[in-house]
Amino acid sequence: MIQDTKLTAQVKGRHFGDPRGQGLEAVPGAAHKGGKPKVFRGDIQGLRAIAVSLVVIYHLWPQRLTGGFIGVDVFFVISGFLITSHLMKRPPKTWNDLVTFWLRRVKRLLPASFLVLGVTLAAIPLVAPVTVWKEWATQVVASTFYIQNWRLASTSVDYLAADNAVSAVQHFWSLSVEEQFYLFWPVIVAALVGLAFMLRKNRTLVVATGIGLIIVGSLVFSAVSTVTEPGIAYFSTFTRAWELAAGALVAVIVPATAALRRSKLGGFLAWIGLLAIAYAGVTYSGATAFPGYAAALPVFGTALVIWANASHTFSPNGLLSHPAARFLGDHSYSIYLWHWPLIVFLPFYSGELGILDKVVVVAATLLLSILSKRYVEDRFRAYLDTSKILTGGRFLLVGTLVLGLLGTAMINVGSSSEETGSKLSTEIQRVQSQVGIDCFGAAAMVNSCTNTGLSPMVPSPAAAKNDKSQAYADKCWSNGDFSDRPICTYGTGKTQVALTGNSHAGQWLPALTEIADRQGWTITTYLASSCAPTDAPTAFNTPAKIEGCLDYGRWVQDKTESGQYDLIITSDRQSLPVEGYELENTEQAAIDGYASYLARWAKADTPIVVIRDTPFPAHTVSNVPDCLASSDDPLQECSGTPKSWKSLDPLATAAQENNFPFVHTINMTEFFCNQDVCPAVIGSVVPYFDGSHLTATFARTLSEPLEKRITDAVPNL
Repeated sequence: MIQDTKLTAQVKGRHFGDPRGQGLEAVPGAAHKGGKPKVFRGDIQGLRAIAVSLVVIYHLWPQRLTGGFIGVDVFFVISGFLITSHLMKRPPKTWNDLVTFWLRRVKRLLPASFLVLGVTLAAIPLVAPVTVWKEWATQVVASTFYIQNWRLASTSVDYLAADNAVSAVQHFWSLSVEEQFYLFWPVIVAALVGLAFMLRKNRTLVVATGIGLIIVGSLVFSAVSTVTEPGIAYFSTFTRAWELAAGALVAVIVPATAALRRSKLGGFLAWIGLLAIAYAGVTYSGATAFPGYAAALPVFGTALVIWANASHTFSPNGLLSHPAARFLGDHSYSIYLWHWPLIVFLPFYSGELGILDKVVVVAATLLLSILSKRYVEDRFRAYLDTSKILTGGRFLLVGTLVLGLLGTAMINVGSSSEETGSKLSTEIQRVQSQVGIDCFGAAAMVNSCTNTGLSPMVPSPAAAKNDKSQAYADKCWSNGDFSDRPICTYGTGKTQVALTGNSHAGQWLPALTEIADRQGWTITTYLASSCAPTDAPTAFNTPAKIEGCLDYGRWVQDKTESGQYDLIITSDRQSLPVEGYELENTEQAAIDGYASYLARWAKADTPIVVIRDTPFPAHTVSNVPDCLASSDDPLQECSGTPKSWKSLDPLATAAQENNFPFVHTINMTEFFCNQDVCPAVIGSVVPYFDGSHLTATFARTLSEPLEKRITDAVPNL
């Protein structure tokens, strides 16, 4: 799998470009219906070449071109300009005009995209591990119906999705944004043109004013959303609409600014625009708050170049119209479609991509783009005559139905590999009886068992990804800005136990509920995604989340410090640094935050048990089930060592260093690692459902030793 930190942590389906608006201009001498020649814009083809190069280089060498993701913004502006240029020449007047416009997009864009989606879908079971079949097929279906951006937006706020393998079709998110734009934009333009006619006002002025209002509204919404929920903001059509509208505004004002464009100032501004794009590509990074206001630099830079269309000797048009740029521009759509699946699939054969692998990706991308443009894009463009609406309509209907049905079938195949409910329980009993109770799960680490666990193994890797604490199904998590604070209760015993912390506290719930049944406990949960109760501000990506997490910690203490509970159990993973620090040097600041929090907590005289954090496989293996399903030597390649999987645990350190009264620390590491190795399969059980969280099955095998350590630490419960 792709292990590059920047690609995995920052991309995850995000920074992808989209060379759209394919070919509204034609080669010199080509003609419209009616005999008027189309005007070839070499500068636009050059911009496409720059944009697709930015995207491809960024995906292959993200550390070399940290802002290459801004290629998407360049493409959005180009598309908005070209589409609106067409609409202003022929504003839709009837329903038939709208349908014809939409089917023209079908003719130009869907054949190649359907081909890539079909090839990708066929390659998934041949190349990718079964653990990703369901999710990837789901994304293929979402891409087929051009709602992939909303699919990714919904998972961008899922903390647990961070360790999932990036899919081979995540780049379709930007195509989805544009298709949604194409759906409503001709209606908006037609409405603005109609409004100008009704008011007897200048058409250009009315349309430009309307588009300007859209730009302002969408840009402000983008800026606010980037601060409050950046994951959703990145993929949202509403936060991106202003970028396409900026290109549209250029198309509207071009006739009114012809004199200025023909002056030497036009050539100068074109160079300024190119420099703006280059500056953003080189200086932006995954740390840039994007899109928001930061997107304005590449957007307005692109708009300047398109608006100028400068022909002076010192303008950049000669560079942009170079034959090499023309070639990349002509093939940019196909290059974009093919490059990402190749980047994702190749590592399943070659491992982490090396220089030679990346050269192969570039060569294969260019070859496939040449073939698909010649034999798919151009052929279907000629075949699907949009003057015959039924022809384009049939292609759209048949293509989406076929891909939708095949994708759904793949989803069902992926789902069938996941043991759930009674099926999983039956499989657990079968494996347990086969290997013996003393060598099943965590017990194998302390009973000198020789079975490695690859056969039998439970849950299967595909099932392990969904074998989670019941806190997930019961929606017991606070997230977002942490203002919503659900409380869940398990058991009906007299002893009241509070479970607090982030997801690495929630992972213990399957073991604790079994203990509760035996000990007569009632467990009440105070759980949050990524947020831990501490006095140190956690460096979330928005100020609202930083303050919300601190507030959440205060609320947890208020709920638990007044003698309501007989025992407090807590555990945390330090997944984010303290504000103002990097993760590698945040430890002491985090320890101080926990120490002051624990000091107040301990004054309540309620026993507190801190469970030291479990090993962290994601240091070397981003997703354990994916690794087990795809590796030729899983026990070697998917396992770690106590050193390589050591987790940062300032909570446990603070508890141990300060010797607070009533605060006890429990260490369960011996059930995960011996002196030399931390196995990827323990006693025939897959211990992790991603890169760090325990499967419910393995957590339950820890219930008896965990119970003994808790009762030893707090004997008077």
